[in-house]
Amino acid sequence: MTSPYSSSANSSQPWDAFDTGWYLDHNYRTLRDDDQVIIDRIGDHFAATCGRFLRGIDVGTGANLYPALAMLPYCDEITLWDRASSNVDWLRHEVMGYSRLWDKFWGELAGKARYRPVRDPRLELALVATVRQGDIFRLPTARWDIGTMFFVAESLSGERAEFELAMAKFVGCLVPGAPFAAAFMAHSQGYVVGERAFPAVPIVADDVARTLEAIAHNVDIHKIDTETPLRQGYDGMILALGHAGRR
Repeated sequence: MTSPYSSSANSSQPWDAFDTGWYLDHNYRTLRDDDQVIIDRIGDHFAATCGRFLRGIDVGTGANLYPALAMLPYCDEITLWDRASSNVDWLRHEVMGYSRLWDKFWGELAGKARYRPVRDPRLELALVATVRQGDIFRLPTARWDIGTMFFVAESLSGERAEFELAMAKFVGCLVPGAPFAAAFMAHSQGYVVGERAFPAVPIVADDVARTLEAIAHNVDIHKIDTETPLRQGYDGMILALGHAGRR
């Protein structure tokens, strides 16, 4: 399927028509092996670097709750920031008592020492999560103490400059030294959600490393492959773990 839109810029995409239900079923109805690896590594990263923080943010949450669950033991409040009204509507309902499909994702974290004290993650998320509709390019500066951004910066546009700006806005919304985790589809050629095609920037791990070099420190980049690709038109996943700001 080709996109009917003349521009690949973020502002030209029909985000409010994003099919959240289709995306959820296609991406998260089952727990994939590559998501298992990502969850394990972000859980360890946050456990190794985090104390207790007041404010967390997940940028571009969409239909994915596991980044927020990974921040749950560390935060008194978690902002779920998304532009698409369809995603926002779904999130506002889902965080009030998330569906059982997320239990297996939480199960990947529950055995880790920092997560064991969370007896009822469903209730805890309902208590601390706030859903906010907002543009990534309008994120406030130096507001949050810990952050995640999954499959967003490379998937909101076909313009490399917008990928780089989205990265800067994400890291810039965190206070200096804040731990973060960000994930990307490697070499994505664009993607289809329901009946709509969306553009992407075909990045590789070196692109992520170069973009973060000037705005973050203690960055580790991981390439994550799978024998069962989620879809055609990409080459595995990239996970970046680090801390905001220059040392």
